[in-house]
Amino acid sequence: MAAHPVSPLAPAKFPALPAMPGVRFATGCTGMRYKGRDDLMLVELAPGSTVAAVTTRSSMCSPPVLWCRQHAKRGRIRAIVGNAGNANTFTGRDGDRAVQRTAAATARLLGCKKEEVFIASTGVIGVKLPVEMIEASLPQLARGLEADRWETAARAIMTTDTFPKAARRTARIGGAEVSIAGFCKGSGMIAPDMATMHCYVLTDAKLPATVLRTLLKAASDKSFNAMTVDGDTSTSDVVLLCATAQAKHARIGAAGDRILADFRAKLDEVMVELAQLVAKDGEGAQKFITINVSGAATRDAARRIGLAIGNSPLVKTAIAAADANWGRVVMAVGKCGEKADRDRLVIKFGGVTIAAKGEQVPGYDETPVARHLAGREVVIDVDVGVGKGAATVWTCDLTHGYIDINGSYRS
Repeated sequence: MAAHPVSPLAPAKFPALPAMPGVRFATGCTGMRYKGRDDLMLVELAPGSTVAAVTTRSSMCSPPVLWCRQHAKRGRIRAIVGNAGNANTFTGRDGDRAVQRTAAATARLLGCKKEEVFIASTGVIGVKLPVEMIEASLPQLARGLEADRWETAARAIMTTDTFPKAARRTARIGGAEVSIAGFCKGSGMIAPDMATMHCYVLTDAKLPATVLRTLLKAASDKSFNAMTVDGDTSTSDVVLLCATAQAKHARIGAAGDRILADFRAKLDEVMVELAQLVAKDGEGAQKFITINVSGAATRDAARRIGLAIGNSPLVKTAIAAADANWGRVVMAVGKCGEKADRDRLVIKFGGVTIAAKGEQVPGYDETPVARHLAGREVVIDVDVGVGKGAATVWTCDLTHGYIDINGSYRS
């Protein structure tokens, strides 16, 4: 599979992610699909680490997703094993057995329970996973675990991604400083429903699984569930939030504790940044689009309106061509089934009001709008005039590159 040009929206460099207490990484090349690059990742977490997960709600979800969903209820984690190139989805009982074998082999190497090993697979659907290749590679990975290999881990799980994605913040819990760092993969088949792609957010904070679950759900709703690339929800989406309990801070009893305020805010920031990076690496993307919706009946309604705009091929291709075709935004608002007042609808591109009071603004000058749309980052503001609900959605444009990538995905 040929490599694709790096997205023009990619960050200049991978962020500096220092070693985190209780976390080690290793990667290797199994050769199951890709040649000459790592495609298998092992993350080891300290004994006593806790975990929460959000996963796809696709009815065709993969055996790895079912495994993570089942064992996240226990709230304990010692390892994550992720592979790229094969999704182990729609592979019958062999898919379940591959997950069991991978977890058991990893547990033997690390001296933990297999239920504490979380599995994630990404790639082509419907191809049997050559689990023996993973089993043969795991011993070398277990011997090579190191604390500072964030970037190699992020690269190992890439499929059509053109750059590795990561974000980091520091937060305070009482008088203690804690780290939050995450990395993810995702470029196509991105229209999250509960979670998105593969994403691993790690912290050295000491937080019970019950608290992690509440924090993760709230952060996912603000980030991954407010982002779309192409309107297609993956069978393999999983986001894990893991805490290694190495930091020294006051005991936390509930997610709503005021002592967690800074941690909650910084976790949200990490996950929003990761979600935006996925949109910036959308397959074939040349432009990053922010859609701000206001005046909706509720926040959820505003998000659904934003996603209707962000998922519209007509809107996305217009942006790709720098065409200020605001009528396509009107169409997207009207089709989504949420309340909107035609005569109070306001549409802005790049801060310039184009449409209001049921028609195009008299004397509207398209020159500054065209200039804005020619840039790499585009902002669309829409007020639907029925309430106080507001939300922001992130997406990308739709170019011929998307066809090129997906038309040859299996070759």
